Amino acid sequence: MLNLPEDKFPRSYENGELITSNSDWWCSGFYPGTLLHLNEQTGEESLNEEAMRMLQLLEKEQYNTNTHDLGFMMFDSFGHAHRLNPSEEYEQIIVNSAKSLSSRYSPATKTIRSWNSEPENFLVIIDNMMNLDLLFWATEVTGDSTYYDIAVTHANTTIENHFRSDNSSWHVVNYHPETGEVQNRRTEQGLSDESAWARGQVWGLYGFTETYGNTGDQKYLNQAVAIAEFVLNHPNLPEDKIPLWDFNAEPDALRDASAAAIMASALLELQGYVPDSNYRETAENILKTLTEEYIAAPGENGNFILKHGVGHLPAESEVDVPLTYADYYFIEALTRLK
Repeated sequence: MLNLPEDKFPRSYENGELITSNSDWWCSGFYPGTLLHLNEQTGEESLNEEAMRMLQLLEKEQYNTNTHDLGFMMFDSFGHAHRLNPSEEYEQIIVNSAKSLSSRYSPATKTIRSWNSEPENFLVIIDNMMNLDLLFWATEVTGDSTYYDIAVTHANTTIENHFRSDNSSWHVVNYHPETGEVQNRRTEQGLSDESAWARGQVWGLYGFTETYGNTGDQKYLNQAVAIAEFVLNHPNLPEDKIPLWDFNAEPDALRDASAAAIMASALLELQGYVPDSNYRETAENILKTLTEEYIAAPGENGNFILKHGVGHLPAESEVDVPLTYADYYFIEALTRLK
């Protein structure tokens, strides 16, 4: 990426300025992961060279026990590197990442801690479903069932406590760290605590689809389908299927291209498990709209691909801007479609 400092990762682009992060930011794995996807499809070696440079910067995060986002950071980057060019070095980095993620698991709450907090709270966000794939992979590779057991226990607790009767989800569940009792629920990045924050819904959709793929357990497929039906049949979902940043927002509210890209990629995988559905057709329509209306002209948009992502609107952070994870899931969805 042009103008990217050599020790930084691209995050967004606002007011003509490239916004970057260090390797410990939750989005750090998306840029090298996107490059690896693109190199796989095009054979352009410069993409691979840049990916390898970024992986060297990212490697140390395998020992980071201060975040739950190691699936995003390490499996969406080193996972692809290992898939394309298997090596013992990559394998060990990914396994170490799974060990670091597992250190955040609590038998009392039966969940993996998401955000660090005061001692009296134990915060878990729906996004954490996206990091379980790393744990399933670790059990498959090492034969150690600990990782698998943590992943399914977390998924089961999430089904039990994170969803409303209409199959929408809260963003954050706060457990008592000793008893595991739910203390409160809220939606940090959404319109209100009781609203359906768009990206949160599709994190759940994607996460439970992956969990079914890793386990074959019907309850996870049922949960994924329930979320898909909530999202796709919501009266506030626009006709072009690019969701509002929150499903309870006003009809003229900002759209979130990142939620659309994540949803498209998840639906393409879900179609394989529900062959009589129209999930693939819906994903194709989403990708068509993103391609025709949300792609920036070359050299614009800070060299990000998609425009109009929404990060954290209530905090006025990353509002109507490109987002590195929007690009990642857009390219992943196109790759799955192909």
